[in-house]
Amino acid sequence: MPAKTVSPKTRSYKIAVIPGDGTGPEVVREGLKVLAAAAGKYGFKYAATSFDFGGDRYLRTKEVLPKSAVKDLQKFDAIYLGAIGHPEVKPGILEKGILLRLRFDLDQYINLRPVRLYDERFCPIKNKKPADIDFVVVRENSEGLYKGLGEFRNKGKKNEVAIQISHNTRKGVERCLRYAFELAQKRKRKQLTLCGKTNVLTYAFDLWERTFHEVGKEYPDVKREYTHVDATTMWFVKNPEWFDVIVTDNMFGDIITDLGAMIQGGMGIAAGGNINPEGVSMFEPIGGSAPKYTGKNVINPLAAVCAVSMLLAQLGESAAAQKVEEAVISVVRNKLKSLAAGQMGYSTQEVGDLVVNAL
Repeated sequence: MPAKTVSPKTRSYKIAVIPGDGTGPEVVREGLKVLAAAAGKYGFKYAATSFDFGGDRYLRTKEVLPKSAVKDLQKFDAIYLGAIGHPEVKPGILEKGILLRLRFDLDQYINLRPVRLYDERFCPIKNKKPADIDFVVVRENSEGLYKGLGEFRNKGKKNEVAIQISHNTRKGVERCLRYAFELAQKRKRKQLTLCGKTNVLTYAFDLWERTFHEVGKEYPDVKREYTHVDATTMWFVKNPEWFDVIVTDNMFGDIITDLGAMIQGGMGIAAGGNINPEGVSMFEPIGGSAPKYTGKNVINPLAAVCAVSMLLAQLGESAAAQKVEEAVISVVRNKLKSLAAGQMGYSTQEVGDLVVNAL
């Protein structure tokens, strides 16, 4: 992925840590354990500062984020997030107040989701090998339906109308596409697929498709393809080997990346990044807070460890990033019985130790 340029003389980083809710603190603990091992082995330094943003803080203070949160986080080189979501807080409050606000206010306009199968034993699709499932989804992360634009008309009445607006700008679409083209250009296959719905969403995806081909002319070595979103989900299951880099809008990206997580082995192995290429980015396991497993020491921490790998890559520590991922692959292939919580054959802490040992 495109990464910050960091002077080799400075190789010291400030990392904000948001353990969050549910099992978030448990998986973050293991991720930080791996980060410490990687720092010792590959010669960089870091200072981690923890923030208590999440459901417990909200229940205690009725404040989702303090006013200073965004400015405070802008001072860091990266953010490491565990999970947001609390069973005692109404859905939407924390997600909008923390996750979406940080993405928007920190201008993390790219959501990056690698989809890579580490071991065919954990793939629900018959006869698919690791070579068949190795692609990246680039999701626009700051616009679309998630912008929160819309209104109710005649709310609560029989003729009620709810309007939700997909807000797409040329600037937002183009910068997302450029990121995707540059990523595709760095990969071996050099193929970029636009996932949309041009036959129905004739305004939003007219903009996306026109910009896709206009920008694509600047990347003649990247092969351009288009698929409707419904066809994309079908091909994810039938022929995932067709994909290399996929670029799409906020809503479709949110949907297809969960399907991507399943074909790569499940939420226990799926990590993502909220990227601002010119600013501070945030990395997380995508599986959520999983409150029913909280405190049981059975949750799979590997998605959080993979998030550490992505964080290191974004900081320019490419050797450490690669070796952390290779350690995860080794543990998955040689140690684990399953990637599901409580079925791995090891506890959460033991899996973290296995990755450290593999490093």
